[in-house]
Amino acid sequence: MDRRKSIQTIIMGAGASALMFHGCKTDTELELPAPSESPYFGRTPEELKRIEKLKEIQLFNAHEMETITLLSTIILPPKEPHGGPIEAEVPEFIEFIAKDIPDLELTLKGGLMWLDHASNTQFDKEFKSASLEQQKQILDTIAFHDVDIPLDDQPLEIQFFALMRNLTVTGYYTSKVGIADLGYKGNQPNVWDGVPQDVLDQHGVAYDPKWIAKCVDQSKRNEIAEWDEHGNLLT
Repeated sequence: MDRRKSIQTIIMGAGASALMFHGCKTDTELELPAPSESPYFGRTPEELKRIEKLKEIQLFNAHEMETITLLSTIILPPKEPHGGPIEAEVPEFIEFIAKDIPDLELTLKGGLMWLDHASNTQFDKEFKSASLEQQKQILDTIAFHDVDIPLDDQPLEIQFFALMRNLTVTGYYTSKVGIADLGYKGNQPNVWDGVPQDVLDQHGVAYDPKWIAKCVDQSKRNEIAEWDEHGNLLT
């Protein structure tokens, strides 16, 4: 998975900015590494080895993955136009996290077994083969736990559903699909027209017409500023 890549990029960007300022002071030109096309850009050799090792492990069998996929869509139904857990690869995310954190395996596998046992007992069929109403009837018995009792002290099936719900929501809203569903656009440049005139009047100050023409000309917003050796703005 590469959903921590954005955080790493922010950290790298902050470090690069500091280096650039240092370079300006020492007249040293710095060559920063160009971003790689690899989905795991920025990982250490040890991290890359671990990722490859985890990818080789098949933790859940086909039946378990089908049940995880179904359950994730019940927890977070898909909606237009972005889709749901399947489009966001939430089942793959859950399997990766379970491999990355082995302590989760018992709860997840035990919970999946419990779902099939409950469905077979009540409806004489596996959970994934039951109707949506039957599936929800089973899930209603484990979806609302007693908040006054520590989750670790509650039955495995309740711990299982709480874990699945958390993983589903986390997997979805840290994906490209989920972020698009939120409408989050990240940091984007806006248009700055200077300090409002009433604020300038309030403080008895005004812009130098020459500077305002250089600094608040939106037709030149994509042009890179140039400075002379004395720090004066040229363009």
